[in-house]
Amino acid sequence: MKTKVEEFHPNITFDVYALDRSRSELGYSSDVHVIAQDDPKAYRLAAERINASGADAVWLQHEYGIFGGPDGKLIIDLVERLAVPVVLTLHTILSTPSDGQRQVMERLLARSCEVMVMSQHGRDLLISLYGVSPERITVIAHGAPDRPFGREEYFKSRLGIANRPVLMTFGLLGPGKGIEHAIEALPAIARRHPDVLYRIVGATHPDLVRDHGETYRERLKKRVAELDLQNNVVWEDRFLDTDELLDQLEACDIYLTPYPNLQQSTSGTLSYAVALGKAVVSTTYIHAQELLADGVGMLVPAGEPSAISNAVNKLLDTPGCLSALKMRAYEKGRSTIWRHFAGASANLVERAAARNRASAECVRSAGEIARSVSLAAGGGLLLHPEQLDVPAGLQRSFPLHP
Repeated sequence: MKTKVEEFHPNITFDVYALDRSRSELGYSSDVHVIAQDDPKAYRLAAERINASGADAVWLQHEYGIFGGPDGKLIIDLVERLAVPVVLTLHTILSTPSDGQRQVMERLLARSCEVMVMSQHGRDLLISLYGVSPERITVIAHGAPDRPFGREEYFKSRLGIANRPVLMTFGLLGPGKGIEHAIEALPAIARRHPDVLYRIVGATHPDLVRDHGETYRERLKKRVAELDLQNNVVWEDRFLDTDELLDQLEACDIYLTPYPNLQQSTSGTLSYAVALGKAVVSTTYIHAQELLADGVGMLVPAGEPSAISNAVNKLLDTPGCLSALKMRAYEKGRSTIWRHFAGASANLVERAAARNRASAECVRSAGEIARSVSLAAGGGLLLHPEQLDVPAGLQRSFPLHP
């Protein structure tokens, strides 16, 4: 978010605040302010620092499991001490929140002048469940890269897998990805397309490794061996930089998101796959239903490997259908590329900053106006940009300065 807004709107600059667990071993550059996740004093000190910084607005990215305290309530200690407008981006909006979750959300919404969501469903929930005025809510689709269409064979050749039908899932590996269902679907696909290759790209989620080691990945690998699929599955168990990740995504024909959580309202990996013109087979979680509507992708029931295999075989059996689906995805993705995302986000931030300047009766020429934002980027977005995911407990924040 920060990088893309700054790239297309260099008049907006960011300071960075990183919310971090005390047990993490992440390193930060010298210009990053770190907030200890479970330290109430750290939240209060961050608010004081932001107020003293000259920032015109705070852009807060909210995700469950990121902030400290019961139901993440420590973020309230920061938000309610801020002297500048708050733009709130919600990555997940629960349809049945607990009492504590609801109270935290209500206080965040009460303190925010603008609210950004990435799905129409999220907007509808805010209106019906929390009574938020529609005028305060902006829907901005998750951003995605802009690359040429139809270069699969070139990138397959670079990976040494030319002329093979390639399936792919990427992101931080964990049970929430539903990879086990895709693996169970592979035998039926391989019987009809023996050279099919399923590429599972990304390191295991750091929180999962910390608490359980690599037991989940090892369990998946054991199942692949039991099904005699070693020649049909490739593991990229590492973090990839963004360019390499996109190169590997370009080498894929069909992108799979077999996610079991149907309440997931945002998936960066899905947005990337659609924008790069991949045929997508996905379960019916919220973001997939919206982005893949009108024939942009194929939706299947969650937890049903046979539905995945049937959809994939239909595409591989009929190359014309596969090509047409890729083109529809690419055309849909043109509206989500980073340039459009950055423009819409910048407009949102500038509206909030303008309120701050107006309330302070600040009269300056357009060329001298300082635009400042504090952005906290959380779950579902970037810990490592190429993975499009953030471990619970890590938050990235960016206040802007003149």
